[in-house]
Parts: sequence; structure tokens; C-alpha cells
Amino acid sequence: MSTETRPIDFVAAFSNPEAVAKYTEGPPRFVPGFTDLHRMTGILLAEHAPRDAKVLVLGAGGGLELKALAEAHPQWTFVGVDPAGPMLDLAKRTLGPLGERVELVRGYIEDAPAGPFDAATCLLTLHFLPPDERRRTARDIHARLKPGAPFVAAHSSFPQGPGERAQWLSRYAAFAIASGADPEQANGAKAAVAASLSTLSPEHDEAILREAGFSDVNLFFAAFTWRGWIARATVPK
Repeated sequence: MSTETRPIDFVAAFSNPEAVAKYTEGPPRFVPGFTDLHRMTGILLAEHAPRDAKVLVLGAGGGLELKALAEAHPQWTFVGVDPAGPMLDLAKRTLGPLGERVELVRGYIEDAPAGPFDAATCLLTLHFLPPDERRRTARDIHARLKPGAPFVAAHSSFPQGPGERAQWLSRYAAFAIASGADPEQANGAKAAVAASLSTLSPEHDEAILREAGFSDVNLFFAAFTWRGWIARATVPK
């Protein structure tokens, strides 16, 4: 899909200087177990990735997961992809000397090198994409992985039935407020998610991963409105 036909609202939001300046404060307040999610991601990838793995990180702006993975696995190298230039600049600052092992690419999955990569992640990103684009993105990630390579995806995913969506979004905001977020900001985020994001049920999200060619898809992370899966690129028979 060309960049001309993509929804760009989220790119503009993550290019706002004020939002970028405050970005590192947000995820720990809005995502339960944020630091542990990074830690678990590294553990899961390492189960099948080699010691000197080359890892694709889609949605790398800010650099928080890149930093966590690079610190935990000193032999790994990374390609981080993100469409928001200011967020990639923040990633450079976040990484510091660790940036020597990271290539940052401004763009979308189709702008990433062909690989093949030993592993991949896409954290807190896929919920920004509508279902059809999410499917294409998952397929393009799969196409860049070696057979059997692990992939970790984690994003907003929760029950979407009548009455369920509103209840879970209220819990999303309540957790952020309990974690120290400004109530106005938290409720504003809740309204933005309700109005703008194509959130899906966990069952639907898991089906998309399978349709993209991933096998051994397993849920490993569930925290309020967030889910995370570990999967592997299909091995040709």
C-alpha cells in the first residue's frame, strides 16, 4: 500500500514535538507490565533466535524496546522501522551508544530491508492500522523472516461485543489514572482510541497472524486492553 493512501493521523500525532517530548512517560502509565513486556519479548525471541540474531523491529520510534532488547542481548543487531521522523530522532537519543547496533529506517514495513531476519517484533503498533492493512503488514513481516523465526506482536486488543468495548476502554483510562496520568489526558486518550483505532478482539487478531502465515501462535501477555502473541514463521514442508 502506498504512503499516499495510508491514514496519516497517527503519524502526525507522533510527529508533534510536545507529544514526542513526553512520549517516554506514556507507555508505562497506559500499558500494565510495560517493562516486563519488553523483558518477556527478549526471552521469547531468544528461544529460537541465534546468539548473533538480526532482529526487525517495526514501530521502533522512541527506542524503548530497542534499548531493552539491545541491553539484554549484546550480540543482537537491529533494524528499526517507523514512519515518524521525530520519533526516530528520539530513538537515537534513547539508544545512545547502543545505537551502533541499530539501523533506523523511516517508513513502513515495505521500506524495511528484505532480510531475511532471525526474529521480529511489532509492539504497541498494529492497533493503529485498519484490518486490511494489518493483514498486509503481518504478511510483509512474515516474508522478511527466516523459516521458523520467532515474531512477537503486542498491541491493544480486547473484547468488542455490545457493552464490552466501552467497559474495557473505561478500565484502560482508569489504569492510566491510577498509574499517575493526568485524568484529562487519560480520558482524552480513551476518547481518541474509541473514535480512531480499529481495535479488534483477541480472536480476530490471532486469526490475522495465522492468515499471514505464522504458526505456533500463542498468547503470552494479557493485561486489561492489551494482548501479546508469540508466533513463528511457517517452515516450508
